[in-house]
Amino acid sequence: MTRERECGTFEQLLATPATPLEVITGKIVPYIPIGLIQVTLILLAARWVFDVPMHGSILLLYSVVPLFICANLALGITFSSIARNQLQAMQMTFFFLPSMLLSGFIFPFRGMPEWAQMVGSVLPLTHFLVQVRGSMLKGNGLEMVCEQAWPILLFIGVVLAVGLKIFRRTLD
Repeated sequence: MTRERECGTFEQLLATPATPLEVITGKIVPYIPIGLIQVTLILLAARWVFDVPMHGSILLLYSVVPLFICANLALGITFSSIARNQLQAMQMTFFFLPSMLLSGFIFPFRGMPEWAQMVGSVLPLTHFLVQVRGSMLKGNGLEMVCEQAWPILLFIGVVLAVGLKIFRRTLD
Protein backbone atom coordinates (compact mmCIF):
# COMPACT_ATOMS: atom_id res chain seq x y z
CA MET A 1 0.00 0.00 0.00
CA THR A 2 2.73 2.47 0.90
CA ARG A 3 4.67 1.68 -2.26
CA GLU A 4 1.53 2.28 -4.31
CA ARG A 5 1.06 5.62 -2.55
CA GLU A 6 4.65 6.60 -3.31
CA CYS A 7 4.50 5.44 -6.95
CA GLY A 8 1.16 7.10 -7.62
CA THR A 9 -0.71 3.88 -8.44
CA PHE A 10 -2.86 4.13 -5.30
CA GLU A 11 -5.17 6.58 -7.06
CA GLN A 12 -5.70 4.04 -9.85
CA LEU A 13 -6.58 1.44 -7.25
CA LEU A 14 -9.10 3.79 -5.67
CA ALA A 15 -10.68 4.44 -9.08
CA THR A 16 -11.55 0.77 -9.51
CA PRO A 17 -14.98 -0.49 -8.38
CA ALA A 18 -13.30 -2.83 -5.85
CA THR A 19 -14.38 -2.54 -2.24
CA PRO A 20 -11.76 -2.08 0.50
CA LEU A 21 -12.25 -5.70 1.60
CA GLU A 22 -11.62 -6.91 -1.95
CA VAL A 23 -8.49 -4.79 -2.24
CA ILE A 24 -7.08 -6.00 1.07
CA THR A 25 -7.99 -9.61 0.26
CA GLY A 26 -6.33 -9.26 -3.13
CA LYS A 27 -3.18 -8.00 -1.45
CA ILE A 28 -3.09 -10.85 1.09
CA VAL A 29 -4.14 -13.97 -0.87
CA PRO A 30 -1.15 -14.23 -3.28
CA TYR A 31 1.27 -14.45 -0.37
CA ILE A 32 -0.46 -17.42 1.29
CA PRO A 33 0.97 -20.01 -1.18
CA ILE A 34 4.40 -18.45 -0.76
CA GLY A 35 4.12 -18.89 3.00
CA LEU A 36 2.97 -22.48 2.56
CA ILE A 37 6.00 -23.21 0.38
CA GLN A 38 8.27 -21.69 3.03
CA VAL A 39 6.68 -23.79 5.78
CA THR A 40 7.06 -26.91 3.66
CA LEU A 41 10.76 -26.21 3.08
CA ILE A 42 11.30 -25.57 6.78
CA LEU A 43 9.50 -28.78 7.77
CA LEU A 44 11.52 -30.77 5.22
CA ALA A 45 14.74 -29.29 6.59
CA ALA A 46 13.63 -30.02 10.15
CA ARG A 47 12.96 -33.64 9.29
CA TRP A 48 15.77 -34.49 6.91
CA VAL A 49 18.58 -32.15 7.94
CA PHE A 50 18.03 -31.79 11.71
CA ASP A 51 16.21 -35.10 12.29
CA VAL A 52 13.35 -33.49 14.24
CA PRO A 53 10.70 -36.15 14.87
CA MET A 54 7.15 -35.72 13.59
CA HIS A 55 4.81 -37.48 16.02
CA GLY A 56 1.57 -35.79 15.02
CA SER A 57 -0.47 -35.29 11.91
CA ILE A 58 1.05 -33.10 9.23
CA LEU A 59 -2.46 -32.35 7.95
CA LEU A 60 -3.49 -30.94 11.33
CA LEU A 61 -0.37 -28.82 11.36
CA TYR A 62 -1.12 -27.53 7.87
CA SER A 63 -4.66 -26.70 8.95
CA VAL A 64 -3.39 -23.96 11.26
CA VAL A 65 -0.51 -22.72 9.09
CA PRO A 66 -2.73 -20.66 6.71
CA LEU A 67 -4.36 -18.99 9.71
CA PHE A 68 -0.97 -17.93 11.05
CA ILE A 69 0.11 -16.71 7.63
CA CYS A 70 -3.11 -14.70 7.27
CA ALA A 71 -2.67 -13.19 10.73
CA ASN A 72 0.80 -11.90 9.87
CA LEU A 73 -0.28 -10.68 6.43
CA ALA A 74 -3.30 -8.90 7.91
CA LEU A 75 -1.04 -7.18 10.41
CA GLY A 76 1.36 -6.19 7.64
CA ILE A 77 -1.38 -4.77 5.41
CA THR A 78 -2.79 -2.84 8.38
CA PHE A 79 0.63 -1.35 9.12
CA SER A 80 0.96 -0.54 5.44
CA SER A 81 -2.42 1.24 5.49
CA ILE A 82 -1.38 3.32 8.48
CA ALA A 83 2.08 4.27 7.18
CA ARG A 84 2.47 7.16 4.78
CA ASN A 85 5.77 5.95 3.29
CA GLN A 86 7.88 2.80 3.17
CA LEU A 87 10.23 3.97 5.91
CA GLN A 88 7.33 4.30 8.35
CA ALA A 89 6.05 0.88 7.33
CA MET A 90 9.47 -0.67 7.96
CA GLN A 91 9.67 1.00 11.35
CA MET A 92 6.27 -0.44 12.28
CA THR A 93 7.55 -3.95 11.63
CA PHE A 94 9.45 -3.71 14.91
CA PHE A 95 6.17 -4.98 16.37
CA PHE A 96 7.33 -8.44 15.32
CA LEU A 97 10.28 -8.33 17.76
CA PRO A 98 8.07 -8.17 20.88
CA SER A 99 6.00 -10.90 19.26
CA MET A 100 9.09 -13.13 19.17
CA LEU A 101 10.05 -12.23 22.74
CA LEU A 102 6.59 -12.61 24.30
CA SER A 103 5.36 -15.69 22.44
CA GLY A 104 7.54 -18.31 24.06
CA PHE A 105 9.75 -18.65 20.99
CA ILE A 106 12.89 -17.36 22.70
CA PHE A 107 12.01 -17.48 26.41
CA PRO A 108 9.75 -20.02 28.15
CA PHE A 109 6.21 -18.64 28.13
CA ARG A 110 5.29 -19.86 31.64
CA GLY A 111 8.49 -18.32 33.04
CA MET A 112 7.47 -14.81 32.02
CA PRO A 113 5.76 -12.32 34.34
CA GLU A 114 1.97 -12.47 34.30
CA TRP A 115 1.64 -9.18 32.38
CA ALA A 116 3.95 -10.53 29.66
CA GLN A 117 1.92 -13.73 29.44
CA MET A 118 -1.27 -11.68 29.04
CA VAL A 119 0.27 -9.66 26.21
CA GLY A 120 1.77 -12.79 24.68
CA SER A 121 -1.56 -14.62 24.72
CA VAL A 122 -2.94 -12.01 22.30
CA LEU A 123 -0.22 -12.69 19.74
CA PRO A 124 -0.85 -15.30 17.03
CA LEU A 125 2.72 -16.60 17.24
CA THR A 126 2.10 -17.82 20.79
CA HIS A 127 -0.78 -20.03 19.69
CA PHE A 128 0.99 -21.14 16.53
CA LEU A 129 4.04 -22.25 18.52
CA VAL A 130 1.86 -24.31 20.86
CA GLN A 131 0.28 -25.94 17.83
CA VAL A 132 3.59 -26.65 16.08
CA ARG A 133 5.26 -28.05 19.17
CA GLY A 134 2.18 -30.09 20.01
CA SER A 135 1.86 -31.50 16.50
CA MET A 136 5.50 -32.25 15.89
CA LEU A 137 6.73 -33.35 19.27
CA LYS A 138 3.68 -34.55 21.22
CA GLY A 139 1.27 -35.81 18.57
CA ASN A 140 -1.62 -33.59 19.68
CA GLY A 141 -4.93 -34.01 17.90
CA LEU A 142 -7.84 -31.98 16.62
CA GLU A 143 -8.77 -30.61 20.06
CA MET A 144 -5.48 -28.71 20.24
CA VAL A 145 -5.97 -27.31 16.74
CA CYS A 146 -9.38 -25.94 17.69
CA GLU A 147 -8.12 -24.63 21.01
CA GLN A 148 -5.25 -22.73 19.39
CA ALA A 149 -7.03 -21.67 16.19
CA TRP A 150 -9.79 -19.48 17.61
CA PRO A 151 -7.43 -16.88 19.16
CA ILE A 152 -5.64 -16.59 15.81
CA LEU A 153 -8.99 -16.17 14.03
CA LEU A 154 -10.00 -13.50 16.54
CA PHE A 155 -6.70 -11.67 15.97
CA ILE A 156 -7.25 -11.78 12.19
CA GLY A 157 -10.76 -10.38 12.59
CA VAL A 158 -9.69 -7.51 14.83
CA VAL A 159 -6.64 -6.57 12.76
CA LEU A 160 -8.57 -6.74 9.48
CA ALA A 161 -11.35 -4.60 10.96
CA VAL A 162 -8.79 -1.97 11.97
CA GLY A 163 -7.12 -2.21 8.57
CA LEU A 164 -10.44 -1.80 6.75
CA LYS A 165 -11.40 1.17 8.91
CA ILE A 166 -8.09 2.88 8.19
CA PHE A 167 -8.25 1.98 4.51
CA ARG A 168 -11.76 3.45 4.22
CA ARG A 169 -10.46 6.69 5.70
CA THR A 170 -7.92 6.91 2.90
CA LEU A 171 -10.77 6.65 0.41
CA ASP A 172 -12.34 9.90 1.70
